[in-house]
Amino acid sequence: MNEKKGAPDAKLTKHRRFHLNYPWLSAAVPLVVLVVGLSIAHPRFLTQSNVTSILLQAAVYVIMALGMSFVLMTGGIDLSQGSLLALVGVVAADLLQRTNSIPLAIIASILVGAAVGAANGLVVSCLKIPPFIMTLSTMYLCRGLTLVITQATPITVQNTSFKWIGGGSVLGIPVPVIIFLIAAAVGQFILSYTATGRYILAVGSNREAARLSGVKTRWNECKVYIISGVMVAIAGIVYVARLGAAQATAGETYEMEAVAASVLGGTSVLGGEGGIIGTVMGAIVVAIIRNAIVLLNVSTYYQQMITGAVILVAVIIDVQRKARVAKQVD
Repeated sequence: MNEKKGAPDAKLTKHRRFHLNYPWLSAAVPLVVLVVGLSIAHPRFLTQSNVTSILLQAAVYVIMALGMSFVLMTGGIDLSQGSLLALVGVVAADLLQRTNSIPLAIIASILVGAAVGAANGLVVSCLKIPPFIMTLSTMYLCRGLTLVITQATPITVQNTSFKWIGGGSVLGIPVPVIIFLIAAAVGQFILSYTATGRYILAVGSNREAARLSGVKTRWNECKVYIISGVMVAIAGIVYVARLGAAQATAGETYEMEAVAASVLGGTSVLGGEGGIIGTVMGAIVVAIIRNAIVLLNVSTYYQQMITGAVILVAVIIDVQRKARVAKQVD
């Protein structure tokens, strides 16, 4: 009888280990299908100019999704990302107009992102306010503050050196792509080779067990929102540098793109599981979908519908998989 009971546990352990080690497989399949399908459907899809365009668009999604993935791994969510992107972009553009100092604009933007992330994290972890409610409030606060600063008027960036961040290249590789690759490498290092990464996953898997094991659950939960805020600030800098202007409406629904990329990449909305490589692939899938809508002359009105469908399918698959795992345990 003991051997029979042990078999499912061994199978479960193997299954979970495989999923934890290779969460990116959930994004690899749709990525391959999209690339192959669109290559057949449109001759321009695999041209150098179009691939570069996809990667440039994916850069902002990747950086934001990296921050979102860390939040989701703890079982939280950050709905303020899109509004914060607009806010940090306006801060950067405004400072560039006033001082023409690129270091000051970048540092100030990152500090604003970190401060908003810290506020989210402290309220969620210490006051036990649900992440959905707290970040929803911050979403409106950031968007409102951006409108107050700009008076709904775009702020143009004239500094050509700053614009290089969004439109320049090094050895033929676009700077935004280099930035998102560096951000992904740092994220992978944190998740795989630091105690913080292990603690984040532990908090998402079982908060109480992690606390009893000596993990500072509140501090680690706060960390992920700070990470998210900093990542959004970096994404905002790239966004403004690429467009050459900051506006109050920037980043609308981008938080949903980040969620879609993260979930597609194998990060569980229930917490405790996730990966960086999968998140990068998921963000590229989102960018490809946007690109395909333009190439195939599909109405942009369908874009949000497609994104919503992608999130729904990915979440259903994740929840069903976890339900099967729980059933095996029982």
